[in-house]
Amino acid sequence: MADYRGADYLRSKLSNKRSRVKLRYKYYEMKNATRDFNLVTPQEFRSLNETLGWCGKSVDALADRLVFREFREDNFDLNTIYRMNNADVLFDSAILSALISSCCFLYIAAGEDGFPMLQVIDGGSATGIIDPITGLLTEGYAVLDEDENRRPTLEAWFTAGQTEYFPRGEASYTIQNAAPAPLLVPVVYRPDAVRPFGHSRISRACMDIVQGALRTLKRSEISAEVYSFPQKYALGTSPEAEPMEKWRATISSFLQFTKDEDGDSPTLGQFTQQSMSPYTEQLRMFASLFAGETGLTLDDLGFVTDNPSSVEAIKASHENLCLAARKAQRTFGSNFLNAGYLAACVRDNFPYQRRQLYLTTAAWEPVFEPDAVILSGIGDGVGKLNQAVPGYIGANNLRDLTGMASDA
Repeated sequence: MADYRGADYLRSKLSNKRSRVKLRYKYYEMKNATRDFNLVTPQEFRSLNETLGWCGKSVDALADRLVFREFREDNFDLNTIYRMNNADVLFDSAILSALISSCCFLYIAAGEDGFPMLQVIDGGSATGIIDPITGLLTEGYAVLDEDENRRPTLEAWFTAGQTEYFPRGEASYTIQNAAPAPLLVPVVYRPDAVRPFGHSRISRACMDIVQGALRTLKRSEISAEVYSFPQKYALGTSPEAEPMEKWRATISSFLQFTKDEDGDSPTLGQFTQQSMSPYTEQLRMFASLFAGETGLTLDDLGFVTDNPSSVEAIKASHENLCLAARKAQRTFGSNFLNAGYLAACVRDNFPYQRRQLYLTTAAWEPVFEPDAVILSGIGDGVGKLNQAVPGYIGANNLRDLTGMASDA
């Protein structure tokens, strides 16, 4: 029997990490509070809370370009397993959750008919000990169900060959399976040797930049409210003059002043209204920093510039985003293959070996959809390449380039 850490250890590990995942979901859902310095903020405005959707935009801009197509050389019929588990929603949900929290998990269980069922569990509800070689877990823990107060009602501890369930208030029970690894598979974004569970798309730099932008928005809102009416003044009024109500003097379009007994009249003036340009420039600075951190452009963040005239120009302006998407495709493809492999073991009730799937590869739709000009250029290039090396470009290559399946 393997040397497992146990469900209590993994439960404690998840408790330590859950707050970080919740924080990033708050930024994605624009529910994060503005951390204000409150040095010059009037008391009446300290409860003002601005929102900004840049973190959500950075996640969605990448997630929307990651469209899983199918497995090629699918000797174990993994495509059917995913199609029977609502693949369109499953893949998108897993990718989005992994980008937000750095990893999510695919939970596998046998249905009533023995066919595997797959469910996405976010990174704040599951954890485990990962094998850095295969990317599978050696053991895992997940909260499968919660009540309305977010208290677990069903937990599970995953090990090779079995899953032990812990329903609240009831005795635990174990279900055996034929899989040689726990039926909880991590889907990780940008893993490395130090952080095998990856990095979130919403980095610390993104959150700090958004906080700076939110403070700028808050200051501009306060200034717009305080200086909505330009401040006026009157010089040389008589000491015996009746004091004027400040609010009436501010909003009135006509004021009457009479001369005093010496025949003098007061001098009227108005202070210059505060300009919003400093706030706009500071917000644009934060937008530039955020764009550089995430591979977006200022157009993506709401600062309109000259619109690119072609798909190629748009692609060039998003080169860093394109590189991040291709990196994510490689990692996610391996993770989805791991989940499909274990699901095939559950379906056939047989412990296949991971190396038996060495021919199976993940195919993705193009990160950028080509327009008519790009398609024409691809056609010319394919004709020249196949003329030089007959059959070098086939139907699969063309679909990877164009995203269109052949009708032939």
